[in-house]
Amino acid sequence: MRAAALGLALRALWALALSSLSNTLAVNNSGRWWGIINVASSTNLLTDSKNVQLVLDPSLQLLSRKQRKLIRQNPGILHSVSSGLQTAIKECKWQFRNRRWNCPTSQGPNIFGKIVNRGCRETAFIFAITSAGVTHSVARSCSEGSIESCTCDYRRRGPGGPDWHWGGCSDNIDFGRLFGREFVDSSEKGRDLRFLMNLHNNEAGRMTVFSEMRQECKCHGMSGSCTVRTCWMRLPTFRAVGDVLKDRFDGASRVIYGNKGSNRASRVELHHLEPENPAHKPPSPHDLVYFEKSPNFCTYSGKTGTAGTAGRFCNSSSPGLDGCELLCCGRGYRTRTQRVTERCNCTFHWCCHVSCLNCTNTQPGLSPRAGNLSGPLKLCRIKGCGMTLPPPEISRGADSGKVDV
Repeated sequence: MRAAALGLALRALWALALSSLSNTLAVNNSGRWWGIINVASSTNLLTDSKNVQLVLDPSLQLLSRKQRKLIRQNPGILHSVSSGLQTAIKECKWQFRNRRWNCPTSQGPNIFGKIVNRGCRETAFIFAITSAGVTHSVARSCSEGSIESCTCDYRRRGPGGPDWHWGGCSDNIDFGRLFGREFVDSSEKGRDLRFLMNLHNNEAGRMTVFSEMRQECKCHGMSGSCTVRTCWMRLPTFRAVGDVLKDRFDGASRVIYGNKGSNRASRVELHHLEPENPAHKPPSPHDLVYFEKSPNFCTYSGKTGTAGTAGRFCNSSSPGLDGCELLCCGRGYRTRTQRVTERCNCTFHWCCHVSCLNCTNTQPGLSPRAGNLSGPLKLCRIKGCGMTLPPPEISRGADSGKVDV
């Protein structure tokens, strides 16, 4: 009994030591390729101000040697990678627009900031969504003919059912997954817990794109009778991918570093992820995983790279995460008025135009306070992060005059 308890204690200490070590190690190249979103051109090459083809220059620091080789071998693919990354960032911001952490980004080489150096849920989502973005964009670019080394997926041919057959141009998800795995995963080095977590979440993003593929069909027949259908496989919208990954973010599994022993026959599987709670089932390839608790994201912290929620707009009537109580972390909020100009009193004149007046009114907007303040909430401005902003003016189709109809 004592031996079993001692074994569990040693195992917990081992996991804690590895987790602490991964937090204190120097930042590796994980996600460094994200920086190409700021410098990638619309062609296959990265160029500087003198039009030098930097992609062939070993001094390029954003991409690893293997990543540069993959770009050279697949002309046209760099634009697809950059486009997929842009789509992933937009989706990340959309999915977390009402959360304390709203997927902030910067224009520097560290796109997502210091959060990627942690092992929390938010880090897991970043790796999954960016990996999915590359896979999705590359697979779509293949079917569009934008990449020289791939085309549509023509492997599905012939009859598929009694009244339909395979045809058309299926999105090449297999090439997208293969390239994504080779390109994205090559920036991960080591064998620690962070390495395993990042690789797992990268694959979860790619698996989500693959599992959400859908069959589309077109009817053929006299007068649209649809006697025969031609079908192909189509990628999901990236919003659908983001929705699935967001659900998996909410149900992410907390894991620890597992070790199966020293049997050389199973060396590939020696290091793996195990649920922190032995009563929980192991994470599936589709699940997101993390190994440390998230910061509260309420206040600014240079150490964790969190900006805080001061200055964010909140919904005073919502009990959810976008509500003022949760989003403002209990600090309260200020009412900020904004002037909105809209068309009004429109009149139709024969023939044929509409004339309108410009009407301006004020609308309240609620913003979290930067700190605990007392007194009535009657300020017509927002004060956050040491900066006072005047009420903004918003114009909604406010041009007066004639409108053709």
